[in-house]
Amino acid sequence: MKKTTKKSWMIVSALTIGMAVFTPHQADASTAKPTNEITVKAEQQIKGTVKSINGDSVTIKGKDGKNYYIGIQKFSNEQIAKMNLAEGQEISVEGSLVQDYADFYTFDVYKKELPKEITKEDLAKLEKLFNQTKKLEKEEKYDEVDKINLEMEKIIKPYILASWVPVSFDEFIKEYGFSEKNIVIKENDKKQLKAIYEEWIKLEKSGKEEKAQEKFDEFQKILQPYLDALYPPVTFEQYISDMKLDIPAEALPKLKALYKDAQKADADKNDTLSEKLWGQFDEMIKPYLKPISFEDYVSDFDFEIKANDKKQLKKLYEEALALDKKGDYDKSNEKWAAIDKILNPYFEANKEILISASKVTINGKVYLTQHK
Repeated sequence: MKKTTKKSWMIVSALTIGMAVFTPHQADASTAKPTNEITVKAEQQIKGTVKSINGDSVTIKGKDGKNYYIGIQKFSNEQIAKMNLAEGQEISVEGSLVQDYADFYTFDVYKKELPKEITKEDLAKLEKLFNQTKKLEKEEKYDEVDKINLEMEKIIKPYILASWVPVSFDEFIKEYGFSEKNIVIKENDKKQLKAIYEEWIKLEKSGKEEKAQEKFDEFQKILQPYLDALYPPVTFEQYISDMKLDIPAEALPKLKALYKDAQKADADKNDTLSEKLWGQFDEMIKPYLKPISFEDYVSDFDFEIKANDKKQLKKLYEEALALDKKGDYDKSNEKWAAIDKILNPYFEANKEILISASKVTINGKVYLTQHK
């Protein structure tokens, strides 16, 4: 279960201020899992139906009954936009087998979003660093990856700053959405915020990052009361009303007190205490969660389960839930392990085959990749 926390301030991200910083972590390569051992010919043609779209990837159900994860990262952003992808469309793809999700994210894909003004010399440095991060990610040396990402940011940031055109103060404040809740910033506060915002921009443009951060912290401090009004804390009653729970009256006061303590730890930015308290809250509330029915549980699977397996799964599922409710987690874990053992062959058989696309035909139009 994830805790609900109020949005205590607006994070000024790369997108918000138009200062993008590109790192290999954008591919989320560290969580990737290898594809099945399936032989796919180079530039094999796959025909099927679009199941889902996620930016620069598409999942399709092939006419052969198999599931495919199609990487379209090699195409330009303009080409991807023109494809006008939508669920349910018929699609034809030509491409080659990829062994791992991380393999889709090559340097050619990475550099698509880099500033056009970047020199060949800096591009060569970035490519070398990029390749180092790929190697370190495979070795799961993520602390070293983070250090290299910082080196890459240092190379890129001057180019970003040179072309950065900050939005006006009024546009920046508008993005918070105060007007949607009729929250009006006092004139005196608004005047101060505008002056700080303009100083912050000057510091950012001159590369004085520490001073810029201090200035933005000052900005946030003045804005905080308005943000508190915009995102008021979720009460305990509101939080549990959104969940399917069966909590006895005698358990409510202790749960509510723990919820408030966890919220206070969030407000105090005490991450260690916050994590501990939310963990305790999750454990305490777990026995009162109303489990979903077996039918709803299996309805999420994108495959048919044999009748005998389904019968066995239903029995194990109901036994596991009963044991969970009693708090006998050692025995319930054995039941969940038995469920996994039955389901794993189905998951293995239905794993996505990873294909890096070089040609896409959709809506009667053919698109060819710009990178090989």
